[in-house]
Amino acid sequence: MTDSAADCANAAATMGSAMHSWIRANNWIALLAAIMVGSVVYNLFESEGYLSVNNFVNLFELSIEKIIVVVVMTFVIVSGEIDLSVASLMVLSASVLGALHEGGAVPFGLAMLIALGAAVGAGVLHGWVVTRLGLPSLVVTLAGLIGWRGAARVLVEDRSVGDFPGWFDGLGQNELVGPLPFSILFFAGLIALGAVVLHRTEFGRYLYVIGDNAEVARYSGIAVDRIRMGLFAASGLVS
Repeated sequence: MTDSAADCANAAATMGSAMHSWIRANNWIALLAAIMVGSVVYNLFESEGYLSVNNFVNLFELSIEKIIVVVVMTFVIVSGEIDLSVASLMVLSASVLGALHEGGAVPFGLAMLIALGAAVGAGVLHGWVVTRLGLPSLVVTLAGLIGWRGAARVLVEDRSVGDFPGWFDGLGQNELVGPLPFSILFFAGLIALGAVVLHRTEFGRYLYVIGDNAEVARYSGIAVDRIRMGLFAASGLVS
């Protein structure tokens, strides 16, 4: 065997060994990657338009509201908490907006602000109970999931509310930049901002310290309770 062939064989063996070691150390990531690749390959054979831009935009639009909420939920989880009430806060704010718009006594712009304020207020209440009363966020937000859903049902019952302004109806669906609607652009901006905050700012480092050991963070001078309350308020706002 020539030297060049031997070098190629050694390089291939080294690469194979490194890949094997990486897979063993990151078996969960490797499994998810294999599932993703398999799904992509399968869909490529099943649908000619799978890789088209319009298809991916449509896939995003189907769940964009959940994806947006997950971005802020990441901050809550990193800090060692959880918020199970986000779906109910989405319903609450939508119901507040619908009820105010249906009555017609409040201008639509003001109704939007009130709807956002209701969700923020609910988030602040969750944060206050968690930080001041010391109850686990799992229990508090689970109660919120049930309670705020009930409040939404009281507001609109089983009625459907429509006749919203045209710009509002098309906000999440109409194309704004190329084939991309506002909702996807908002998500892209939010996830970019979230990545910068978590990995490139002092506040992001605070969140990791709080999530790892809240008492150490508190004795280090970090305003743990204030940060957690702010996170629950932000979770309510984005919801």
